[in-house]
Amino acid sequence: MTTEGETAATDDDDFEAYADLGATTADAMEIAETSMDRVHEIVPQEVPNDRLRAKAVHATGDPEFHHLLEFTNGPVPAGARAVLDDRPIVTDITMVKAGVTGRGHDCVVRKAIGHGADLAAETGLTRTAASVLELDERGVYDGAIAVVGNAPTAALALADCIADGTRPAAVVATPVGFVKAATGRERVREVAEAHGIPTVTNVGRRGGSGLAAGLTNELIHAASDVRNDETTLDRLEAGRL
Repeated sequence: MTTEGETAATDDDDFEAYADLGATTADAMEIAETSMDRVHEIVPQEVPNDRLRAKAVHATGDPEFHHLLEFTNGPVPAGARAVLDDRPIVTDITMVKAGVTGRGHDCVVRKAIGHGADLAAETGLTRTAASVLELDERGVYDGAIAVVGNAPTAALALADCIADGTRPAAVVATPVGFVKAATGRERVREVAEAHGIPTVTNVGRRGGSGLAAGLTNELIHAASDVRNDETTLDRLEAGRL
């Protein structure tokens, strides 16, 4: 049973016929496949992190965006393993949650925003920071894929949680903006490196919900490739596709 703010993936017997976990018609599949072929000309697929680099280009329409991604501790195999283990996916806001595909996994997808209202009122924290802290108090982030696509203060709060002992399975953090966004992502990278948390972030002011959802979907896609015997977790962990 799901609760408010949660959704479960839907099963689809025809899932294997879908290209990139989204297309549902022959024309759409051709567009998706041709688009990714062109992206792969820009970002050759040589190591697992190249999957995320290509997805960043695809999600943003920016051929240069793949240079802006930063990785710690193998996010692709870690994220794929978490998906295969049906671990929760926890986003900061509704828009990111809406962008996470419902195909190819049985993970519960939930959002942080909407929680922590009392904490925000008492402390003056932003709603997103307070929501992350409240869910962390409930143990929601341990073993989950934690996704921040919009709110810099959510990234900072998540980083503090990790520093205090929370251990997500993987983190996707691409909050966008001119204030605290870059520093929030930098803080996530620092604590992820210090505590061995698999993470994908980006540098600079750009980012956003669409990018975060796209990167999360690529972790789901990697898990689907493992499930369909197109690769293995051992290969991904060894740095091979």
